[in-house]
Amino acid sequence: TAFGGNGADPHHVTDDTRGKPGDCVVLDIGGRREDYCSDMTRTVFLGSVSDRQREIYEIVKEANLRGIAAAKPGNRMCDVDKAARDYITEKGFGKYFTHRTGHSIGLEVHEAGDVSAVNQAVNSFIWGIPAMVCIIGVGLLLSVRTGFLQIRKFPYAIRTTVGRMFRKRDASDGAMTPFQAVCTALAGTVGTGNIAGVAGAIAIGGPGAVFWMWCSALLGMCTKFAEVTLAVHFRERSDTGEWVGGPMYYIKNGLGRRWQFLAVLYALFGVLTVFGTGNATQVNTIVAAVDTALLEYGLVGGSFLPTLNLIVGILVAVLVALVLLGGIKRIGSVSEKLVPFMALFYIVLSVGVVVLNFSRLPYVLESIVAGAFNPAAFTGGTIGSLFVSMQKGVSRGIFSNEAGLGTGSIAHACADTKKPVKQGMFGIFEVFADTIVICTLTALVILCSGTSVSYGAAAGAELTISGFTTTYGGWASIFTAVALCCFAFSTIIGWGLYGSRFLVFLCKSNKVARPFFVVYALVAILGATMDLGLLWSIADTFNGLMSIPNLIALLLLSGTVVQLTRAFFKSEG
Repeated sequence: TAFGGNGADPHHVTDDTRGKPGDCVVLDIGGRREDYCSDMTRTVFLGSVSDRQREIYEIVKEANLRGIAAAKPGNRMCDVDKAARDYITEKGFGKYFTHRTGHSIGLEVHEAGDVSAVNQAVNSFIWGIPAMVCIIGVGLLLSVRTGFLQIRKFPYAIRTTVGRMFRKRDASDGAMTPFQAVCTALAGTVGTGNIAGVAGAIAIGGPGAVFWMWCSALLGMCTKFAEVTLAVHFRERSDTGEWVGGPMYYIKNGLGRRWQFLAVLYALFGVLTVFGTGNATQVNTIVAAVDTALLEYGLVGGSFLPTLNLIVGILVAVLVALVLLGGIKRIGSVSEKLVPFMALFYIVLSVGVVVLNFSRLPYVLESIVAGAFNPAAFTGGTIGSLFVSMQKGVSRGIFSNEAGLGTGSIAHACADTKKPVKQGMFGIFEVFADTIVICTLTALVILCSGTSVSYGAAAGAELTISGFTTTYGGWASIFTAVALCCFAFSTIIGWGLYGSRFLVFLCKSNKVARPFFVVYALVAILGATMDLGLLWSIADTFNGLMSIPNLIALLLLSGTVVQLTRAFFKSEG
């Protein structure tokens, strides 16, 4: 292949494993072999090829070029593999897989069927510009109606949250402490997107995407504040005495019977999301991080990976079951320990990169601010559109903190508090911690480290990892693997709580919660051992659909948010 070479290291790219003119790739499309060479100067079609097959060929050829571009000395073969796969996924193929043979990478692509094509179209709409406009619009409306509360009361929000972080207190039965609630919400929010998603935004949108990410987070703070305030205000006690709340409950109790269908839709979309977005894709990230780290140091061979993945999947399933079956108290207890640890761990590593490359910081900050309006000046002319930079930054800001999706408010509704607005301040802190702190540090790691960024080409976690290893050396990949595992595991726990709340609401019975936790834990084994790409992609689409009923509710209940806020601060003096 274009990536192979005699005597090549199967896990790393070296000078003699990169494609050279004359190295050929053999493709099989529609049962017909096609050969072409890595320098693209010669292409031979064996047999007649239809227009559709020729179109597929061009996509696969470009994917191969992306792989060749990623084949740089020091990179891992999985980075080469990923560069090709990402492009194929981006082009709408619903199913694909890769395999390694010896020192080469093989890539087989399956054309998307009707279901995949429909899902791709809906997914692009839901996670595209229309959704961004709606979420930003609702955030702006709420900000105006509350007098930009997230700015005026930001010092108060920090005092209320960080200032009380270390005050030990016990929650009443069926509840969490306010701090446990925000940690559980952050567990579901802070995920691999904070590492991989930011890298992708910078690669496609340039450094200026970070500026637009900040802008969207500023509005997202008020959206999250409104969600949390409403969730606590309209929550109710379950049959078991636990506090339950979230979008389905503030729709049900705040908007009345006529809007009940929106609450059902929200919960239904949530159930269809939780096994893929909240579980299997996260386990897949854990497995990939463990595999990469162990292969990097030659601790396991490629033939042992299927067994290793099964072991990791079983281990994750057991841990998830132990946490979730312990009930709301154990979920809160684990979250308040895991989330601060993983956040502090990642922050210290990231700040270290910035400090060691401090001389680059002024230029990096300039590239972020000035690059937001003139991306071409800081990307070598590759990214010339301000709109692309804005779109990538805004979408990353929205989808990293989930403001507008309403999921985090489900955890906040469990808080042992009688003051909805005060808990709403934890929502402001949640967005600040997720996007302004963690996402920004990821961006600074990439930009300050001086690692090479191929602007205009898709990128993921490998770019962030490269930023760490460029500064610290190869050993840093172990620590980034640990960070990825912590981020992914915390997301599984947070979404486990959300999934149980969705199902209980739909079934109107708490008896379904424990069986759900068992099934949810077992799905982790599937996520570790099987590639169900289309199913997980459909789950991602339903995740986006959750924003529709939630945004409608936020619009209709914005007056309630304003009234509660005014009453609270009037009583506080």
